[in-house]
Amino acid sequence: MGKVKVVTPGLFSTIQDLGRFGYAKYGVPFGGAMDRTSFTLANALLGNHENDACIEWVYQPPILQFSEPTVVCLTGARTTGFLNEKEISMNRQLRVNKNDVLTINFCKNGQYGYVGIKGGFQSEVVLNSRSFFKEITSKESLQKGDEIMYTPVKTFTDSFSVLSTKLFIPNTETLQVYKGPEFDSLTPEQKEFLIHHSFTISGMANRMAIQLNEVLPNSLPSLLTSPVLPGTVQLTPSGRLIVLMRDSQTTGGYPRVLQLNISSIDVMAQKRTHEKVKFEIKDLLL
Repeated sequence: MGKVKVVTPGLFSTIQDLGRFGYAKYGVPFGGAMDRTSFTLANALLGNHENDACIEWVYQPPILQFSEPTVVCLTGARTTGFLNEKEISMNRQLRVNKNDVLTINFCKNGQYGYVGIKGGFQSEVVLNSRSFFKEITSKESLQKGDEIMYTPVKTFTDSFSVLSTKLFIPNTETLQVYKGPEFDSLTPEQKEFLIHHSFTISGMANRMAIQLNEVLPNSLPSLLTSPVLPGTVQLTPSGRLIVLMRDSQTTGGYPRVLQLNISSIDVMAQKRTHEKVKFEIKDLLL
């Protein structure tokens, strides 16, 4: 087996796959890659299984050294990578030789990036997933000196992939949403504000949730604890909107006024502080 050594960990770098399913009734978050489009693209480019684990980083990427030959790729937040100080391209297969060092610049836009590897990173499996989560896995994030196993690639074949442009999520301001269970409890004025105003990403943003700055006057009562999931938009008693993300809790007591669709969760994940978003309500097709 090969080992990738974490020379420097970057900012909250983790191992992620598509997350944990079937454990919400025990209070276990879904978790998984914040930007699933970029994660899926990494595995598609490498010819991996769709759930093979990647390294996810935020803003500041890690520096990685590979003990054995393999093939990797970079996807997600736009950046510039270097293999042994030679500049490399994103969104394509990259041949790695024994002891090669991968460094990545700070991202130019977006914030979540991915390092995929042929066959996936072979970290511990907990509840059918390799995704890091503080209360479940032995690690919350990668640390300096950590070593992650992978299967070496002994024979290289040059190949080219043709991928649908739909795999690339645009950095759009508009988020497509559905009406949440409590949407119709809002007043006409609240609905008007919610769907015709822009909202600003606050500094309170992480893998659990992203809070928006603008206040929507709120007189709705809190709920009995009710199910929530990634993409649920909650309205707090103070009038703040909170968009739940991949590591969100599985239940909550705030009114659920909107629900982001799958692609909009990925768009939201890549939004930086002070960027704007607007909600566009879509009809559910039953």
